[in-house]
Amino acid sequence: MPPAPIRSKRLAFQVEATAESSRARAGRMQTLHNVVETPVFMPVGTHAAVRHIRREDLLLADAPILLANTYHLLLRPGPDVFSHFGGIHQFMKWPRSVLTDSGGFQIFSLAQARKMTEEGATFKSHIDGRTFLLSPESSIATQRAIGSDIMMVLDECVPSTVGIARAREAMELTHRWAARSLTARGDSPQSLFGIVQGACDPDLRLESARTLTQMDFDGFAIGGLAVGEEKHQREDITALVAGLLPEDLPRYLMGVGTPLDLLEAVHRGVDMFDCIIPTAHAEQGVAYISQGRLRLNRGTYKFADETLDPACACHTCRAYSRAYLHHLVKAGEPLATQLIAHHNVFFYLNLMRDIRRSIVENRFIGFYNTWRTVLMADDPAYPINKPVKSRHKPWSLERGDYRVCPSERGHASIQQISSGEIMHSVNEPDQEARSLYLEQSRLVERALAPEGPEEIVVWDVGLGAGHNAMAVVLALEEQGPKPTRRVRLISFERDLDALHLALEHRGSFTHVRHTAPQELLKHNRWESPKTALVWELLPGDFHSQLSRAAAPDIIFYDPFSYRTDSRLWSPEGFTLLHGFLTAKCAQLLTYSSSTAVRATLLAAGFYVARGRGTGPKAETIAAYSLKPADPAELLDWRWLELWQKSNGRWPVMLAEADRPAFDQRVLDHPQFRQGL
Repeated sequence: MPPAPIRSKRLAFQVEATAESSRARAGRMQTLHNVVETPVFMPVGTHAAVRHIRREDLLLADAPILLANTYHLLLRPGPDVFSHFGGIHQFMKWPRSVLTDSGGFQIFSLAQARKMTEEGATFKSHIDGRTFLLSPESSIATQRAIGSDIMMVLDECVPSTVGIARAREAMELTHRWAARSLTARGDSPQSLFGIVQGACDPDLRLESARTLTQMDFDGFAIGGLAVGEEKHQREDITALVAGLLPEDLPRYLMGVGTPLDLLEAVHRGVDMFDCIIPTAHAEQGVAYISQGRLRLNRGTYKFADETLDPACACHTCRAYSRAYLHHLVKAGEPLATQLIAHHNVFFYLNLMRDIRRSIVENRFIGFYNTWRTVLMADDPAYPINKPVKSRHKPWSLERGDYRVCPSERGHASIQQISSGEIMHSVNEPDQEARSLYLEQSRLVERALAPEGPEEIVVWDVGLGAGHNAMAVVLALEEQGPKPTRRVRLISFERDLDALHLALEHRGSFTHVRHTAPQELLKHNRWESPKTALVWELLPGDFHSQLSRAAAPDIIFYDPFSYRTDSRLWSPEGFTLLHGFLTAKCAQLLTYSSSTAVRATLLAAGFYVARGRGTGPKAETIAAYSLKPADPAELLDWRWLELWQKSNGRWPVMLAEADRPAFDQRVLDHPQFRQGL
């Protein structure tokens, strides 16, 4: 690796404290205008103004730094105005720091209305129709005219779920633009940050970080997140990239997020944040408080005379009740947005100060464990998702703890009411069942093969509404009597109301327009008259029932997430399952792509590989109870290195005292021995 660059030190940054058992850190940086203590949240002032909030209120809330946007300020009022007034600070009478985004995300948002070339992005103004070229040079020139304390390089942002080839193309262009941005800065005293890209591919992120940290930047941002990926993917990539960036420079996670997102990212080593959520959600009547999140449009607040947040000292909380704010929201009064936005920004800034204080006082982990639970709460005083008593009405959209949930994409799914989790929430359920489980397992192909075992046993863990099981039934019956060996499909499920509900709404769930599900519910068994297939049902807890089933060749592992079905994702649960699978090599397929789940399977003894992608996930998990015949897709030492750097490498339920032994089991796994 080439030697690290000699830093110009335009931005005096130092780490003052680090947290035990975490990468969280408290820092301090001297900009051209003031000292900024980190971790810090930057309210978003896109047009040189934070929506709904006066400059005076931002000063009273002690906001040390704001974010403004180069793209929008280029269009209006234009660089000449800032040059005339001597910069944005004098123009908006803001005495503290300003960071300007380069406009890369806005160019990403103009996908249908701009032309990308090596030179830059050409687009027409939505204000007056003029044509602009936003290049690294013009972006930096505009930011120099604005006079921000911290400038950002122009980057090409792509959806976080794009393919590797497209992600690499955008990443490499970002690197070339980064070098041009540095040259364009010249002798300006303004600081300049590079932006690490690479979508959700760990190898690309590693390459991007290594490339950019060889350049003379004053800090680094993690870009290209919060644009399509799942929460755990964002957290894994954040942890990976933060661990690759220099210790002596600030780290900035762009465009993220909720209070919980900020807490999680600080835990992974991030120093700076921005997001429109505090003001954008205020427009929807959503307030973030010290007990979770409130939706003030709900009728339950009509007579609520308590303050918005008893623990908050902002003007809104001192002066107004929840009932009054509810009234303003329902009446559509602009004052509602102003008051809630004022509180939300105050809450964000105060949360970051509390986080910083916990790091300095060496109590961050306790703070983190308490507040991550608090910040998950949604309307804690009046929860939305309450379990309902079972009622069996054929015309009802609910049954027991489940409801029919229409999708924006046109298909219907089943939602568990108590947890809010939706079965096959992103993809069309039948399509995902075929792709992720049926096709990836090559079940039909194996059933038709001239050689092989007399019977293929498939476990369907988490029958749910029956999508995965019926994909097997329908695919095999399409073959008629062709299969040369019998398939035994065994479904495990502790709550059959989801399948009952799907049967009550056959108009929305076409996969159950078949006699098999009804017969299975009546007799716990159904045998196909068309092909060599037997379907069995073992109702009840999976771990107590698995010893009653024939050993599987294939496992469709599709329970709810660990928050709902925690034991099914726990080290103990996977160890128990692996101990049962000793007679033959069973293939386990699941929708999860979690780093912690991969590690838990390895620690339990499974061999773990990359599974087929589905929806926004570039890959999922395929695991094997024994060493597979073809180990080509198994995770290798490169994954192991990334895993060791991840703060998300342990299952949530694992006690801290058990982590060393867990880590050792993963490290000692024969999968990672040379020559496998």
